[in-house]
Amino acid sequence: MKHRQVSMAGWVLCVTLVLAALTGAQGQTYQNFLQRHVDNPRTNLAGQRYCNIMMARRGMTRPVCKPLNTFVHAPGMTVARACTWPPNAQGYYTTPNRLSVTICRLRGGNTRPPCNYRAAQQWQHYVEVACQAGLPVHLQNTFP
Repeated sequence: MKHRQVSMAGWVLCVTLVLAALTGAQGQTYQNFLQRHVDNPRTNLAGQRYCNIMMARRGMTRPVCKPLNTFVHAPGMTVARACTWPPNAQGYYTTPNRLSVTICRLRGGNTRPPCNYRAAQQWQHYVEVACQAGLPVHLQNTFP
């Protein structure tokens, strides 16, 4: 009986972990993607000020500072066109055209607020995303 209780407890833990992983993956939505990654037209702020304000405005500085985030300066549906192309070997989709992006990187190693970011404006980058139901839900990478 004791062996059966241990097995049952292990099985419940395993199922709980699988459900938590699936819930996390399903928690990614197009609306969350837009909130975290799309700024079109680009908010009129310069360099570091852009990143510091936009990261706070979009909720990525509390309770800790997000170390890295990319803002795409194109309509969400322009980015969504990537989801109509075949995925790469890793399962990600790439925009058919290059887009303007701003990459915000946290300065220093401290992830506790106040957050201080460095900005890098890239004018012509492809955007690589994960898609669900034909819409982007996760920005994986950008590249020239």
